[in-house]
Amino acid sequence: MSDPIYTYLHPGFNLKQVNSGYTLLLQVYAGSFSYAVVHGNQLMAWAQDCDLGLMDEPGEHELLTYDYKNVVTGLTATGFTLVPNVLYNEGKVADIARYLDVKPDEKVFAQVLDDENHIIYKTAKSVADTAEIYGLQKTAFINKGWIEAIAKSGPTAHDLYLDIEKDRVSILYFEEGKVRFYNSFAFSNPDELAYYAAYVAQELELQPRRLSIIVSGDFNIQDNNGIRLSEFFAVVEENYLEVVNTPPGVHPHQILALTALSLCVSSEVH
Repeated sequence: MSDPIYTYLHPGFNLKQVNSGYTLLLQVYAGSFSYAVVHGNQLMAWAQDCDLGLMDEPGEHELLTYDYKNVVTGLTATGFTLVPNVLYNEGKVADIARYLDVKPDEKVFAQVLDDENHIIYKTAKSVADTAEIYGLQKTAFINKGWIEAIAKSGPTAHDLYLDIEKDRVSILYFEEGKVRFYNSFAFSNPDELAYYAAYVAQELELQPRRLSIIVSGDFNIQDNNGIRLSEFFAVVEENYLEVVNTPPGVHPHQILALTALSLCVSSEVH
């Protein structure tokens, strides 16, 4: 296995302060993970698409071996459903999970998503087992922080939010400050991405030429995905929302979903 490469390491990173104020944030996928270390509102370290085996081999990646004050592990989902808080019953989670067609190699989690909803989701057992290294009680749905960050930013009825991670796009829409729509789709090319964005707009009875598409994650306004979206929507832009201070060369929209997990530190995650 090759040695890990830090995408970013703050020159002031102080290992002596790790257990007094640093927070470790992780996004765990089926075959890889990304992480960030934040201190207050400052990004201290960031690495993307690390080999999942590094989680089991602490000696290969020293920043993962320390006793952090806080840890939040965002779990990618293979299926999920939102349940309004007024209808949520912890004792009925197993019954609802049946509709997710849970396989033997998957595990089910349930937690508060926002002020209005709980989310019940399933994830690959391999992902859950990896997260257990830091404790399953410290896990969160991978886009929980992203949704919260956007909710706090004052989204309008003309904003459609996308987050692109690997081969999936999550699409989010707010109405009167509340989540009206959230879903995730697998896509393999710019045409499919544009199709899903247009499909969601149609389902919500929104006019594409009056919508702003605000994108975070693996995206560049000038890449093929950006160009294709621009053919259908009035405005397509990178999400400039900044949860933590980032240095020059690290674009906030690239790591928004990851750094926004810091908002889950004081939230109920189980």
